[in-house]
Amino acid sequence: MENKHFLLIALPAQGHINPMFQLGKCLIHAGAGRITFATTAHGLGDGIKPTNDTHRIMAEIERVGSQTLTELLLSLSKEGNPVSYLIYTLLLPWAADVARYMSIPSAFLCIQSTTAFALCYCFFEEDDGVDESDDKRPPGSIEMHGLPLFTSRDIPSFLLPDDPHASTLIPVFQQHIQALKKDSNPCVLLNTSDSLEEEAIRVIMVGFKTKGSVVYVSFGSLAVLQTNQMEKILLGLIGTSRPFLWVIRPSGSDSREFEEKIKDKVNEGVGLIVPWCSQMEVLTHESIGCFMMHCGWNSTVESLATGVPVVGFPQFSDQTTNAKMVEEVWRTGARARVNEDGTLEAEEIERCLEMVMGQRGEEMRRNAKKWKALTLEAVMEGGSSYNNLKAFLERIE
Repeated sequence: MENKHFLLIALPAQGHINPMFQLGKCLIHAGAGRITFATTAHGLGDGIKPTNDTHRIMAEIERVGSQTLTELLLSLSKEGNPVSYLIYTLLLPWAADVARYMSIPSAFLCIQSTTAFALCYCFFEEDDGVDESDDKRPPGSIEMHGLPLFTSRDIPSFLLPDDPHASTLIPVFQQHIQALKKDSNPCVLLNTSDSLEEEAIRVIMVGFKTKGSVVYVSFGSLAVLQTNQMEKILLGLIGTSRPFLWVIRPSGSDSREFEEKIKDKVNEGVGLIVPWCSQMEVLTHESIGCFMMHCGWNSTVESLATGVPVVGFPQFSDQTTNAKMVEEVWRTGARARVNEDGTLEAEEIERCLEMVMGQRGEEMRRNAKKWKALTLEAVMEGGSSYNNLKAFLERIE
């Protein structure tokens, strides 16, 4: 870390400069090597007339800024102080493109609330704009699970079509999201805390992961795993170096003790632990590449319906039967093997996840897609499930 050189750039506005300065101080205290803060050397002279042409201003900042940032990176490298990492703030999405061109990793510092940024993400990625069609919601609203409905008076104002800055800021935020999606290892630094904006953090964390890269972990609402077993699962997940989303239902002191124990690992960006989530919403997200589960029938059907491959760790009842079907009949996943005392070891978890998500899992992924299509076909008009339900209703008329 001592040899790392961080270059920080921010829009030349006080509300952007201050949080970047604070981040720089935090990096220094955390042991970062060298910090360079770059901003414009040019100010506005007396007599300059004010303007509301934000579109032209942002276009000029991008045109000039891209060139001068490239020149600065080359200059620092020539001086023997090459930049190891670039951090940029809001409204400078082009900085990520410059960094990628120069083969320098970058991170986006979100200086707004995480909830506001998550709403922007939902606006572009999930609803394709503010919702206008759902009769159950007010016009111009956005919904995020676990939070109250955000109506037109609550969402960032520039997302509304009649806002004077919409035509300028909407394309800039689209650029931000596209830049992060282009990155093979995107990084977003959020000016918040886990407890303050947990739901919004979850949206951002899952949203910007590479397609098929995230492991979703949930063992249902009844099974209670011992702390020792949860620790081994955590070690296995971390051992794969894959991001994960793990639902741990509060079940007393053991779960609280475990969550406290692994807080540092989670805060390192390895994964996210939540007490609840909307499972179907998670499974239908393109970033999910594997579902590690107990093989309860509801979860098994949902994995088939969404085309997500499985690592099964059955606990009791029909779960063992379902795991057999997943592995040997439908061939959409692997069943984890426990040791003599019934414990699932970390190494076995790594093996199964690699089998399902690595190159060897290509056939499982193909099978998962096949069963997704067949499941959808069954519930559509004329499908077997559709016809059987109709037959049932006709029988009791």
